[in-house]
Amino acid sequence: MSEKQVKRPGENGSDRIAPVKPVGKGPVKRLLINTARYSVLFFAWTTVSAWVWLHNRLRIPRWLGNDSREAAVRLWSIAWLTLVWVLLWGTVSWANIISGIVLAVAIGVLLPLPRVPVEGRIHPLTVLALVGRLVVDFFISSAQVAWVAVRPGKPPLGAVMRVRVAIKSDMVLTLAVDYLNLVPGTMVLEIDHRRRMLYVHVFDVRSDKKVRQFYKQVSFVERMFIKAFERDSEWHPSPYHGIDDEYHHVRPTDRAGAQGLGDGGSR
Repeated sequence: MSEKQVKRPGENGSDRIAPVKPVGKGPVKRLLINTARYSVLFFAWTTVSAWVWLHNRLRIPRWLGNDSREAAVRLWSIAWLTLVWVLLWGTVSWANIISGIVLAVAIGVLLPLPRVPVEGRIHPLTVLALVGRLVVDFFISSAQVAWVAVRPGKPPLGAVMRVRVAIKSDMVLTLAVDYLNLVPGTMVLEIDHRRRMLYVHVFDVRSDKKVRQFYKQVSFVERMFIKAFERDSEWHPSPYHGIDDEYHHVRPTDRAGAQGLGDGGSR
């Protein structure tokens, strides 16, 4: 950047030309900015290098599972058991936390539960949207049930509705059933694992509009859980599934056609 020149009056009355330094970053400020940039690059490079090194050399213990997904489920179980142990004691201390971890690991090694197939990937943004919708449905359904309970007139007409869902994993199906059970006005009474059929008790089905609302809600839950956990591009059947193996061998196009026929017949 070239220096600008301005005229300034001299001592003898004549004008003299004096250079003016441009306004910009000083050497100290430039040094700090460059240092910050290099620090970010160094941190990113070190983090990626450490992750690659650990990924190539560390092996998941056999009792944690065969892949990172099952290991994540096992670690979550250990964290949950540790939390329950600390809550039982009522005091958060290092002794309770360490003893809880030891007890949780001992339970996982000595008294292992059946393997839980983890066959998809978690999408946090979709899960947050699902949780937000659950909160909204909870308050709306609670208000509707409370109004039906106090308003004058005949009691609501309840019924058991049958609906089929395209959720493949038993674990995700359990989460979807828990979602329906948490919303007031619906309660899952029975699950047909083979046909992926749910029998749901609905609090109020006095009109066709109420019935359509129920099927619309189930369709939303099914779509969001598949989007959050079971996208077809990320689906990897687990060898421990063992319940609906026939379902995995059906092509997505044939599965969609069978789903449409099943929904039309059941609804």
